[in-house]
Amino acid sequence: MTDALMLDIAKEYMQRMGITDTQYLLVRHLGQPHPHCHLVYNRVGNNGQTISDKNIKIRNAKVCRALTERYGLHLAPGKESVRREYLREPDKTKYEIYDTIKTCLPNCGNWNDLELRLKERGIAMRYKYCGSTNQKQGVLFSKNGLEFSGSKIDRQFSYSKLNRHFTQAQQQICYRATLAKGFHAAIGNYRSVYTDLFGNMGGGGNKGQADAGSINFGSSIGALPLPPNDSSVGLSAAQLQRKPGESPEEHIARITALLNTAAEAMAVAAMERKRKLRNQKENKPKMKL
Repeated sequence: MTDALMLDIAKEYMQRMGITDTQYLLVRHLGQPHPHCHLVYNRVGNNGQTISDKNIKIRNAKVCRALTERYGLHLAPGKESVRREYLREPDKTKYEIYDTIKTCLPNCGNWNDLELRLKERGIAMRYKYCGSTNQKQGVLFSKNGLEFSGSKIDRQFSYSKLNRHFTQAQQQICYRATLAKGFHAAIGNYRSVYTDLFGNMGGGGNKGQADAGSINFGSSIGALPLPPNDSSVGLSAAQLQRKPGESPEEHIARITALLNTAAEAMAVAAMERKRKLRNQKENKPKMKL
């Protein structure tokens, strides 16, 4: 980043922003490891007219991003890259609130959780209502005597987006509870039909059958015996392992389906064995006394 290149970029910035025919000062600053400059301009143009600053923050962001991409410069990855130690008020407090919400939010399932966790860290939260109704339309956070709307702290912390986050969190909790219920039901059914077909022999089967072992699902469930290798039920420990890239929810849903399928196959095999035994008894020649 030479002085000449920095000057060219600054000139193009002024043109794109519509700040022309006025005095300005460009100063290269060497106080940070990254190359940067400070730009000061006179909002009263050479013709004596005031240069408009309407929507300047929005226009500035668009122009800066366009120049960054055009010249192959570095795009900072959001607020996490901001040097907190150099901030002054009100930005210092705004970023403190941002960091706290960012830390607390993953552990909050609803608005009350968030409010309590923020309160423990010295941040107050209140709602903004629509007129004189009870309909919430905004949320505000305050600390150190300063108050900011959620969207001013960060767009993802607006009332509507936070509310959507909590709605999805509750849906996820309900979904996981349904998955867990189905999984435990599948485990119970599997154990029952396994015992009916193979007996209480851990991972083994009848004499003459190879032992396929068992798979451990943790302390709450324990080891689950697997069908013998030479049985008609196809279920192995490898099938029940979590696959790369598979979420915990996807894993539970998949193995629940596998256990249900295996239980159904074992139930059919058990009924078939009982039928054969019954036929053998019926066809067995009766002894004459």
